[in-house]
Amino acid sequence: MRIVALAALALVLTGCEQPAGEAVSRVELGEDGESGTTVTSDCKKVEFEGSALTHCIADPADHRITTSLGPKAGEPFRSLPNLAGGRAADAPLVAFAVNGGMYDDAGQPIGYYVERGERLKKLNQNEGGGNFHMLPNGVFFGSGAKWEIKTSDDFYKNVSDRPRFGTQSGPMLVIGGKLHPEISDDGESKKIRNAVGIGSDGRAHFVISEGSLSFGRLARFYRDELKVPNALFLDGTVSSLWDPATGRLDNGLPLGPLIVVEKKD
Repeated sequence: MRIVALAALALVLTGCEQPAGEAVSRVELGEDGESGTTVTSDCKKVEFEGSALTHCIADPADHRITTSLGPKAGEPFRSLPNLAGGRAADAPLVAFAVNGGMYDDAGQPIGYYVERGERLKKLNQNEGGGNFHMLPNGVFFGSGAKWEIKTSDDFYKNVSDRPRFGTQSGPMLVIGGKLHPEISDDGESKKIRNAVGIGSDGRAHFVISEGSLSFGRLARFYRDELKVPNALFLDGTVSSLWDPATGRLDNGLPLGPLIVVEKKD
């Protein structure tokens, strides 16, 4: 009931990597208080170069990944509390969920987006301003137990079969084990940010910062600490996490596409 109540408090604001403020409200509900049981979280707090991060791991052996924009034939959820309210019946299946890519004022994805095998948005190969168009950008996608991240150009040239899920965002942080060429070591732009990377073992590493940090520091965490060959920026300022095991349910600026990591039955 507490999750449903929180859903009603979703803020009616706008934005995607908004320029100012601590936009996300960190909500800690505690352990599964209603049942009195403790559930192991797939997320842990870590520190890198003085920045506090939360690192969540999805393993193909234990999890499946879906994208979620909103209820079927409904408007976008726009927040993790709204997602949690909509998933109340099967919430125990949720390992964690995060915001999953960039979007327009209505919460619709601005790039490639596939949900449960249905493509709702074509690959965006346009040039422009902003983080999304800081080329190369990329696509996080997968079917079954195989999850991948490719640059959008690589995806366009080499992926012919439609995946079960997919979301396009940008910029890439790590490409073939190297940092994005336009990302500086520790640039002036510092925000709460989150991203996803795929390790050589096929596991997906979702990272969200607990405070403001630069693109460069987040990218180095993926390259140097996690040693993933490819990592993709998901968004900034709006970055949010739902971790049912710890009771964390972030709320803040309206979101667009969401990535849900579920436990396998």
